[in-house]
Amino acid sequence: MKYKKYFRKTSLKQKGVGDFFLNVVKEKSPKIFLEVGVFHGVTARNVCELLYTIHKNDFKYIGLDLFEENDENKSEVIPSTLFSNPLKNIYFKYIKKQNPYSKEAVEDLLKKFKNNVSLIKGNSKSVLKKIDMSKIDYVFLDGGHSYPTVKNDLECCLDVVLSNGTIMCDDYNFGHLPDVKNAIDEFVKNNNLNCQIICDGRFAKIEK
Repeated sequence: MKYKKYFRKTSLKQKGVGDFFLNVVKEKSPKIFLEVGVFHGVTARNVCELLYTIHKNDFKYIGLDLFEENDENKSEVIPSTLFSNPLKNIYFKYIKKQNPYSKEAVEDLLKKFKNNVSLIKGNSKSVLKKIDMSKIDYVFLDGGHSYPTVKNDLECCLDVVLSNGTIMCDDYNFGHLPDVKNAIDEFVKNNNLNCQIICDGRFAKIEK
C-alpha cells in the first residue's frame, strides 16, 4: 500500500518511509490503533485506509494530539505548521479556511471514517492514563520528544505490549533527538521486552 500525503505535512515524508511504515502495520493487521502525535492527520488517514482494506468498518482509530500551540504546551516541541509551498498556505488560509494542525481540520481529513475515528485533544502526560490500553492492538508513538514525555507515554502503553500488541516509536536513532532513544532503551530493558530497530534506525518496534 502506498503512503499518500494528502496535500499536508507529515513526518513520514522521506521517500519510502511511509510505505515501509504501512507494510509493518499491515503485518499485525490491528483492529484498534492508537496514534500519539497526530499533527496534520496524514498518517491517521493512511492508517484508516489500510485498516479499512483489511477489516472494512470493523476497526477503530484513536488519535491524540495537542492540536494547538499555546502557553500551556510551550514546553512541548511542536513541528512547524507552516508550509514551504506557498500554494498550500494559500489553500488552507483562503480556500479551506482551516489551520491544518487543528482538531477540526484533521476531523475533516478523516470524515470518510468518522464512525471509526476518535480524536482526543490534550497532553499525553494526562490523557494516556485515562485510556484502557489493554484494548489497544497497536500504538504509533510520535508525540513529544523530550525524555520525560517519551518515558511517560511508553509506561502508559505498557499494557498494549503485555496484551500481545505492538508499540512502534518514531525517531529512534536520530542523532539530534537522543532523549527518544534513551527513554526507549530504558523502557525495553526495565520491562524485559523485545525491540527491533528498523527502517535504517528510524523506528523502534517494541513487543513482548
